[in-house]
Amino acid sequence: MTLVHHLVVFAKTPRLGRVKTRLGRDIGAVAAWAFYRRALGSVLRRLGDHRGGGGRRWRCWLAITPDADIHLRRSWPGGWWRVNQGEGDLGARMGRLARALPRGPVVIVGADVPAIRRHHITAAFKALGNHDAVFGPAADGGYWLVGLRRRPRFADVFNRVRWSTEQALSDTLENLNPGHTHALLETLEDIDGGEAYRRLNRTRKPPSTGRRP
Repeated sequence: MTLVHHLVVFAKTPRLGRVKTRLGRDIGAVAAWAFYRRALGSVLRRLGDHRGGGGRRWRCWLAITPDADIHLRRSWPGGWWRVNQGEGDLGARMGRLARALPRGPVVIVGADVPAIRRHHITAAFKALGNHDAVFGPAADGGYWLVGLRRRPRFADVFNRVRWSTEQALSDTLENLNPGHTHALLETLEDIDGGEAYRRLNRTRKPPSTGRRP
């Protein structure tokens, strides 16, 4: 039996003053809200497109917070199965959802990493063919992607992790059971602060071509 691949995007309803609050302290709440709306929409469009490369490759899940907003259909695109994130810290929410989904490998990403592309997700599922876990390291010591094979047993890697610190990835790796293997993807940057936001904008600017005399 072929196991379904499950892609989960963790997302927060894009409300002014409720998203990217740390970024908002650096660039202003309106700019942070606008960034998050753009980033969320872009990630969902790119990762939810199954038409290339032989058709549908993974089932798309959108894990939403606050929980009540799962019913706000105008806020969420079609083609995604919507689920609640539930209570607890980030680790509790990811672990609970990773256990609850139907059989098959699970890959979880956030919505604040503009550089995510479909080939990253493909690479993550490919890595889970040979490893128990896969991680996309973030430039700040955390990670922008985590994937779990979930068989023959579930690797509970999310306990006692110091979230939002430079130890987040190392703490998670320490939770792997002896004998479990993991793979690392390329390092990307999640946009949490003003400096990361400014670096993103610099990379988006077209190079100057100069002027003819």
